[in-house]
Amino acid sequence: MNNRKTAIRFFTIADYEEEEIWLHNQHKNGWKLFRLIPPCFYIFEKCMPEEVIYRLDYKNNAETSNYFQLFRDYGWEYIGRCVGWLYFRKAASEINSEQDGEIFSDNESRIAMINHVVKTRLFPLSIIFICCVLPNFIRCMETGNPVAIAGTILFTVLTLLTLLYIYLIIYCSLKLQKLRKKYKNN
Repeated sequence: MNNRKTAIRFFTIADYEEEEIWLHNQHKNGWKLFRLIPPCFYIFEKCMPEEVIYRLDYKNNAETSNYFQLFRDYGWEYIGRCVGWLYFRKAASEINSEQDGEIFSDNESRIAMINHVVKTRLFPLSIIFICCVLPNFIRCMETGNPVAIAGTILFTVLTLLTLLYIYLIIYCSLKLQKLRKKYKNN
């Protein structure tokens, strides 16, 4: 019997709440998160199915030893990190109140984390797109040589990647803005 499994799952920087739910459901089905391999590989270990809360925090290597001690003091188990995100879990049986199941003490802290994601991930990705990807795409459109098969293939791939990049930036921007509003209104 295999005690480990690897799952490939892609979550954007704006999908961290969905990722928490997915990890919770994996644990509930008898697979606890063991390790992460960037960008989208999850290694699980077989375990007894139980209700376990998973929470993610985005620090982008800005955490300190006091940060981890605070989580330990409140009963959170640190699992690991992946591209700036820190993964924690806690058994639902250890939760006495709704606040015990959260790693943020208030909505302002959640909004601060979202702002940190925007500043350190979304904004730089947008700048890279505007400065590097978009000019190359425009240059390919202007000087595209449809006779050359390699040029046509490259142009097609570049077009698809550009469209994917635009979609991801818009999707993440809108979703993070929606999360900000959600926490401001609560």
